[in-house]
Amino acid sequence: MRLDKWLWAARFFKTRSLAQQAIAAGRVKLHEERAKPAHPLKLGDLLEVRVSESVWNIQVKALSDRRGPAVQARKLYAESEASRAERERRAELRRWGAEPTAALKGRPTKRDRRKLDDFTDPDP
Repeated sequence: MRLDKWLWAARFFKTRSLAQQAIAAGRVKLHEERAKPAHPLKLGDLLEVRVSESVWNIQVKALSDRRGPAVQARKLYAESEASRAERERRAELRRWGAEPTAALKGRPTKRDRRKLDDFTDPDP
């Protein structure tokens, strides 16, 4: 079973090409080492999968080359308790503490600069 095909079937990625790109970028590690998309996957293999800001540490429990419902996909792997706790902790932090500079992109526009000047200027 190919690694990219299994990641797609386990619903970590929406398409196989996205799974291949993630593997090539090093966001998927097999036994703490980089792997190729066509690397054969076996039962009991340990994977570390980074999807956006989430990190999944999982063990392969079953193989499937067909993409099915999410309930079946969850039966293909077992996530470690430490991984689950860390993902939930990070989700809580994102929910309650939005980064104030996350919306800022690059330099302020002329309009933004004028708003800042109006806000900081003591004389109206």
